[in-house]
This record gives sequence, structure tokens and C-alpha cells, in this order.
Amino acid sequence: MKPTIKDVAKLAGVSFKTVSRVINNEPSVGDELQKKVWKAVKELNYQPNLSARHLRGASSFIGFIYDNPNSHYVIGMQHGILEECHRQGFELVIHPCDANSDSITEELAAMVERGQLAGLVLTPPVSERTEIVSELSKRGVKFVRIISGSEAPDDLSPCVVVDDHNAAREITQYLIDLGHTRIGFLSGDTVHSSSGEREAGYRQALRENNLPEDEQLILQGQYAFESGVDRTQQLLDLDTPPSAIFACNDEIAAGTLFAARLKGVEVPSQLSIVGFEDSPFSRQTWPKLTTARQPNSDIAASATALLIQSTRTTRSGDNPDQGIESAFLPQLIVRDSTAKLS
Repeated sequence: MKPTIKDVAKLAGVSFKTVSRVINNEPSVGDELQKKVWKAVKELNYQPNLSARHLRGASSFIGFIYDNPNSHYVIGMQHGILEECHRQGFELVIHPCDANSDSITEELAAMVERGQLAGLVLTPPVSERTEIVSELSKRGVKFVRIISGSEAPDDLSPCVVVDDHNAAREITQYLIDLGHTRIGFLSGDTVHSSSGEREAGYRQALRENNLPEDEQLILQGQYAFESGVDRTQQLLDLDTPPSAIFACNDEIAAGTLFAARLKGVEVPSQLSIVGFEDSPFSRQTWPKLTTARQPNSDIAASATALLIQSTRTTRSGDNPDQGIESAFLPQLIVRDSTAKLS
């Protein structure tokens, strides 16, 4: 079993209140007692529950953690978190990070410690790294995850799930209903689970309509305009190019539109294009992009509400992490970049 503060107190031969004062760096404990406590902490490999310590002081700060180059995504998330924080009397600390850093867990735990945060809103890909969330959970850090999927993968924290799989399936079915049978798929970064979920939904729609999964039409890339340009040129150079392209987000789709113009391909009469997320890119291009509306601000607000609910439930002594979940299904928005196959 995980050692508790009372186990540390028993081994050190002191009261658990003394252990608490030592761990919280209070100056009222003598050097000898501090040495006994830290020795017991080390022997038991005791991990202080950071959130519990801070919640006793009714912390009113929440951390927004992200590793995403898409500024529109980050701004949408920030807006939603701020709105909910202001509504419930909390403040926001924004923390960009590198999800692949070897010290990411220590970095986030130290952030909670220094800032005395009530908890963290974790966004992809940080939220989808099992080793990160497991270690944060062990350290007693409170967090809510925003993840791509149809359900929470475990009970380590409350989750907001975004059903990219079924949204992508609906997008692909829409293109098939327009008469398209050769549909290209341009993936985003594989470190994001959304890329795999959207590809899986695309493939499922092809199978359900007895269409081949032509690997020539499925290209890996990044969530970036340049990736869309490069990968679309590859598809249009095929002996039999696709009549439609499903891009994994709107930045990629905008690059697809640009590449089509470079090749002299008319959109949508010769090539239909669909994006994903309904970012400003989808409305600033011409023609405007058909896409899937992913309400990032609402998703973030929902995650923040779950986190605040979780922290308040913690103070009441209940287990807040079991069965708390909010789900979103991005909705197809038809604009001018798609048409029936002539």
C-alpha cells in the first residue's frame, strides 16, 4: 500500500502534525526532528500529496498546461478556462511545456508546489502521455485531462473526451455520399492521439462502404500549413489522384487548398477539401472550408469546471476521480470547398 503521512510519523517517532510542518517547510521544527522526518520519508519513498496540502489553504489558482504549436487552439482553450475560472472565482496560470522532456513530470509537480495550484488542466499531447499522468497522480497532483477518444482510458482523473473517431467517420461518409471514392487522408503529428483517432474513423467509413484503404492516399505529416502543401502535391502527382482530400485539421486543409491552386486544380469542381476543428483558417480561405466544428472554448470550460468540482469534492473527503467525464462530438459544417463528384 502507498505509505501515508501517519506511516512517516510512526517511523520517525513524531506526530503526523510535525511531519506536515516539516514537509511544508515551516520554521517551527528543530533540525534533529527534520532529519528524522526526512529520513523516514526517504525510507518509505513517501510522496507528499501536493494538492491536498494546497487545498487546505483553499488555493484559487489553476494551471493550463499545453504543448501545441497551433495558436488558435491555445487561444480557444485559454478563453474557455479563463471564462470558467472567472465565473467560479479562480485565477489562471498558463504554462507552455515540452511533452517529450525527460523532466516534464518534475517540472509540472514543481509548478504546482511553487504556485500552490489547486490543480492542472492538461491538454494533448501532455494529457495523453500515460507515464506523465500516472506519475502526477502518484504525487497527489490534481488534474483534468482533455483527450481524444470516446471514453476515459482509466480513473486516474476526471476527463473531457473529444470523439474524433466518429467525427472523422461522419466527414468521410459525407464525402462518399457526394460520390467520392478516392479520398486522400492527410494526418497530423502522430504524438497527438487525435491523428490516429481521425484516421481510424476515416478507415472505418471506407470499410463500411466497401471502398479500398489505398495506402497511397494516406499520408503522415504535421498539424501545419506547410505539411498540407507538401502532402497534397504528392497526392496530386499520383497517376490517379484523389477527387477529395480529408485533412486532419484546418491548417493542413488550407495548405491543401494552396497546393491545389499551384497545380491549377479547381476547388471544389475538381477537388473537394475537408478540414477539422473549425479554426479561423476554415473561414479565412476562399472557398471557405467544409470542416468539423470542435468547440475548444467549451471543451476547456468543461474541463475547468470538472477540475474545480474535483478539488472541492476532495475537501469534502469524497473520491472525486471516479466516473467524472464530459464528452464532445465535433459537428460537420458544410461550406464551399466540397461538391458532388461530377
